[in-house]
Amino acid sequence: MTRATKFYDGRVVAVTGAGSGIGRQIAMQAASAGANLAVTDLSEAGLLETVQALERGGAGEVHAQVLDVTDYAALQEFAGSAKTRFGSVDAIFNVAGVLYSGSVMSTPVDDFNRVVATNLGGVVNGSKAFLPVIADTSTAGRICNVSSAFGLMASPNSSAYNASKFAVRGFTEALAQEMNAEYGDRVRVTCVYPGGVKTPIARTAQVAPGVDHRSVADTFDRLARTTPEAAAGQILRGVAKGSPRVLVGADARAVDIATRSFGPGYMRVIPWVRQRL
Repeated sequence: MTRATKFYDGRVVAVTGAGSGIGRQIAMQAASAGANLAVTDLSEAGLLETVQALERGGAGEVHAQVLDVTDYAALQEFAGSAKTRFGSVDAIFNVAGVLYSGSVMSTPVDDFNRVVATNLGGVVNGSKAFLPVIADTSTAGRICNVSSAFGLMASPNSSAYNASKFAVRGFTEALAQEMNAEYGDRVRVTCVYPGGVKTPIARTAQVAPGVDHRSVADTFDRLARTTPEAAAGQILRGVAKGSPRVLVGADARAVDIATRSFGPGYMRVIPWVRQRL
């Protein structure tokens, strides 16, 4: 058993977006490490599949609830019911999110706002709902918020997604400083930046009017290299250590290096690269 695995043994871990992809794998690997789980997703079918997979894997106690992460009251109720069920909560992984493709001109304002409400609002709601519980009940609390490599580097035709994921980074880094000042090492905050991960997110993505959804999904699937299993393992290890930043995949690390090295100069290169994908 690794040090990271030992961290989760006997702890209570909450995961949003647990119905598929990275969220499901975080739940399953945390359960394999001995954690009790509180899991949620907007998709009832996806969440049921996760619960069944957890049960087949011999997971301990599992508390599941279908909800929309844009609904703060629902997340508060979920955090409270998890505390009632388990007596404490040690970690929240805010994974739920949506992908969107469309230029600024072509993206309807309602679509833009919905992406931000889910990707940023879901992280804010999850953090605020669980923080009082974690701070009150855990001696080694963790808050993990999932941004994206597109939270480090912007890309044309991804303005809504970029805006939401850049904002997750700013929110999480501010939260990390507040938690350090208030609780020291007792509550640590991690921001995760995945590159292309082989999940259904591109197939379920929304697109602006006139955008070829299949082309967007095919491009994403062709470039994605990291498996959800590998991504979840890296995230769990980073969170166990209390790392402030976790870069998932070689592509995310390359993006980090490029933005640090070239500054805003990277913006002259990205459109040229996208045209050749």
